[in-house]
Amino acid sequence: MCGIAGYFGPLSPGEQDVFLTTTSKHLEHRGPDGIRVWKSQDKQVGFVHTRLAIIDLEMGWQPMIDAATQSVLCFNGELYNFRELRLELESIGHSFSTQSDTEVVLRSLVQWGEGALTRFNGMFAFAFFDPKAQSLLLARDPMGMKPLYYAITNGILRFASELRALAV
Repeated sequence: MCGIAGYFGPLSPGEQDVFLTTTSKHLEHRGPDGIRVWKSQDKQVGFVHTRLAIIDLEMGWQPMIDAATQSVLCFNGELYNFRELRLELESIGHSFSTQSDTEVVLRSLVQWGEGALTRFNGMFAFAFFDPKAQSLLLARDPMGMKPLYYAITNGILRFASELRALAV
């Protein structure tokens, strides 16, 4: 169980830091192995991930960034068919630097966009930022096994794995 949270929109620098710091504290129990924060260059997008390390203990840190596209993924869950998807992605030219299912989700979203969702078998919630399109995709598995809450206030979207993390 990991924790994810973030924002998409023009938060002031002070609000960005307060939101990311406070949500990481609210989600710390979901991922006691480490906390990482990422903000876009223009600071209009920010992610926080609290990690419970299960697969690829050394290299599976998040938020994870695709070097070629600069797309960013913040993922909570488990993709049961990640090995099969990895083989398919490798067969069309993708290379991997980790053994994690997170990197497979990231490369799948880069390759197939929203169409990747139909290929995923597992329990998950994630946020995927595409800097070229300036778009944010929030998704969770069809059964809703992994929680994902969101709120939109004053044109700013905030999301988190737990409702209390949004009460910032």
